[in-house]
Amino acid sequence: MSKSVYLLVAVLIFPVLQSCTTHKVEVAPVEVKPIHITIDVNVKVDKALDDFFGDIDNAEKKIDKTSSGTQ
Repeated sequence: MSKSVYLLVAVLIFPVLQSCTTHKVEVAPVEVKPIHITIDVNVKVDKALDDFFGDIDNAEKKIDKTSSGTQ
């Protein structure tokens, strides 16, 4: 009988103890850090320089051909 009484008391006290708890949730401020992104654009610059200087090189070749042919 005493085991059943202890069990009954434990079952009745358990919900009472659960209802007496308090929970506190603290929300910390969110820190937003700057993002540094490095993009390698050497390929694009190299192609652009090739195109730019390629036009100049082609113009020089045309000038050299015309000047060597007239002499």
